[in-house]
Amino acid sequence: MAAPPGGVPASPAPTHSAVARRTRRRDTWWAFGFLAPQLVGLAVFVLGPMVFAFYLSFTNWDGFNELSIAGLDNYRFVFTDPQLRASARNTLWLTVLQVPGLLLSGLAVAYLLQRAGRVTGFYRLLFFAPQVTSSVAVAAIWLYLFNPQISPVNSFLSSIGITAPNWLQDPRTVIPALVIVGVWQGLGYQVVIFVAGLSNVPRSLIEAASIDGANEWQKFWRVTIPMLSPTILFLSITSIIASFQVFDIVYVMFDTNAASPARTIVYEIVQIAFQQNSFGRASALAVNLFVCLLLLTGLQLLAQRRWVYYAE
Repeated sequence: MAAPPGGVPASPAPTHSAVARRTRRRDTWWAFGFLAPQLVGLAVFVLGPMVFAFYLSFTNWDGFNELSIAGLDNYRFVFTDPQLRASARNTLWLTVLQVPGLLLSGLAVAYLLQRAGRVTGFYRLLFFAPQVTSSVAVAAIWLYLFNPQISPVNSFLSSIGITAPNWLQDPRTVIPALVIVGVWQGLGYQVVIFVAGLSNVPRSLIEAASIDGANEWQKFWRVTIPMLSPTILFLSITSIIASFQVFDIVYVMFDTNAASPARTIVYEIVQIAFQQNSFGRASALAVNLFVCLLLLTGLQLLAQRRWVYYAE
């Protein structure tokens, strides 16, 4: 390259690859800049408390005095305490009843809403209203409906010759009563997601099945359900997690005096931490709950290969 009149050689022009690397580097820094608030929030409010709870699970701490190392004593307590075992059974029973109830009722309502015509939006709003209603208000409504003295539900059952149960005091009905509340409050979310899933089922597949002579049930079972399988997987995962974390309805209905048949795992975590001032034991129970949900979610994601269909 010829030197300029001043005698100083000219610097070579940047190559295309060098410009591309600088552009990528600049875009990466911009991306981190935009993500920084979310990442800081994630570290401070999610990852930080998780790590601290895991550390607390190996200690004795009442929230005020000095920490002391407990080793595995807190985990030994979690696995041997009879009340915690009963609360785990209650939580599992609630999940077994509530998750299928939510999925089946949500799918049925969404399927019918597709045929509601112009009033679909009104019904969708009607079903979704409990989802955005305060849990305190929901619990207050159902406390009235379950009250054995003034309950219109019990009055209706008595009028048709059915002995009305004492919903919240009978050990046999308290978990089903909580499931009824959970399904009523959570139905709207299920309906909205299922309606979105149903709207994405290709009409061409339904029409092809009709041409082949399939009836309504065959089209629903052989075409609609497979196309909805990703939606069902998502809702089953979120519903199981939500069912294992039921607390607010139980707390509002029973305060701190819930009987053994009405207690759930998260209710026990709050009681142990803030009534017994044992943050170490509460953290150990929370860690166990986290591990259980992680394993259940992992198993669901592994099992999806057998039944979930993703359209190309």
